Amino acid sequence: MNVKTVCLAILTQGETTGYEIRKRSTEGDFSFFLEASFGSIYPALSKLEEDELVTSRVQAQEGKPAKRIYSITDAGRESFINSLFEDLNDDVFRSEFVLFLRFAEELPRDLVEKRILERISKVDEEIKSIEEMGADLEAKADRWVLEYGLTCIRQARNYLVEHKDEIIAMAQPVDVAAKAAE
Repeated sequence: MNVKTVCLAILTQGETTGYEIRKRSTEGDFSFFLEASFGSIYPALSKLEEDELVTSRVQAQEGKPAKRIYSITDAGRESFINSLFEDLNDDVFRSEFVLFLRFAEELPRDLVEKRILERISKVDEEIKSIEEMGADLEAKADRWVLEYGLTCIRQARNYLVEHKDEIIAMAQPVDVAAKAAE
């Protein structure tokens, strides 16, 4: 799947602006499915419009610049559904935090512990945010997807909490790490 597919997916839920598509695909409810950069959304929408999979109209706004509102066409809806029959790519997981932990043996224990506690706190915030996002979900599939994601995140958090002492113990005592840094 690609950015065009995400744009079509969002538009299956109703017409919207390019700004809202960008926001939902980079930091909103669709950001969990595929990495889409700010710079890729508008070219994707232009290509979709050129291919007659979406249409757009300009709407004037009082005291603001006009906004372009996109709608999916029947051909766009069919193209989106057909894309769901294609083979799926593997999930991608990248983490600066995991890279940091890979080198825990080279770092002072207090820094490793600090980063782990920061990560747990950040994951707790993410869980809370996703739970709040799900409060208004009515569709069964939306609820299932949200719960699947929460389960994955909670499991990673639990593993980190249950095994943090192991990785902290691998790190350098503070006095040894300080001497190595000199």
